[in-house]
Amino acid sequence: MPDTALTLDEVAAPAPRCRTYAEITELRSRDPWAVGRALADRRRRASFLPEDGRLMLVAADHPARGALSAQGRPTAMNSRTEMLDRLRTALARPGVDGLLATADIAEDLLLLGALEDKVVVASMNRGGLAGATFELDDRMTGYDVAGVVDARFDAAKMLNRIDLDDAGTVAMLESAGRAVSELARAGVIAMLEPFLSRRVDGRVVNDLGPDAVIRSVHIAQGLGATSAFTWLKLPVVTEMARVMDATTLPTLLLGGDPSRRPEETYAQWQDALALPSVRGLVVGRTLLYPPDDDVAAAVDTAVGLVHPGGAR
Repeated sequence: MPDTALTLDEVAAPAPRCRTYAEITELRSRDPWAVGRALADRRRRASFLPEDGRLMLVAADHPARGALSAQGRPTAMNSRTEMLDRLRTALARPGVDGLLATADIAEDLLLLGALEDKVVVASMNRGGLAGATFELDDRMTGYDVAGVVDARFDAAKMLNRIDLDDAGTVAMLESAGRAVSELARAGVIAMLEPFLSRRVDGRVVNDLGPDAVIRSVHIAQGLGATSAFTWLKLPVVTEMARVMDATTLPTLLLGGDPSRRPEETYAQWQDALALPSVRGLVVGRTLLYPPDDDVAAAVDTAVGLVHPGGAR
């Protein structure tokens, strides 16, 4: 029998904890069942929301769409190990509630022990690759509903780019609506990220005008057989009070343009977080790749906005 074959004892063994990235590769090659054991053994938080009712999540699902740029550097996220270093720093900061990611990243962090007592949001539709002719074809190429439920994760996120000139948009709406319904039946939160999008000179552009965002909100919040477990993930735009008047659904703010000056971004977040429907932030590249590369300081600033006074 080859030395990579697994015995029954190995399949049933306790989930190991990796200390190095080399150990992750070795474990993945010799014992792929370890991921399932680690998911089953992972210590979950008692509730999705902390006591103050607000969430601070770190996002790491851009690479699965081939979007690797940050701070004007097109290859900023080329190194998986560097990205994992930054994510581990972010997740270890007090007040960070959890992660939004695809399976590859979530499982690396899981094996490193970085997801204990954290909220985990699974990223579902990553098929619309950045810059592709099919970029608006947001198919479900990441987690499916069964995978989210089996992993015992807390929520699943979908990107909902709506192009009124693209007949393919309706297929995304149908698949997203079906996923919303199936997640709700399993008691899992569906987090929808809607945009009105269009092609300008061949490039996909999201319309960030307040009326366009409002229209996208109304379309997204009507998806599925129930909205009981539906949350929204929305950009911070002008007239956010009017935008948030379009919904009663709990909403998290996405991080925005990572090339913008941090102080301007933080000021916008602070104003939007004061609105009653807004329940926190989901931020990725803005915090993981700040201009000064001080991930801990950037994360701490965002946490201070979401959980003022250290409230948890």
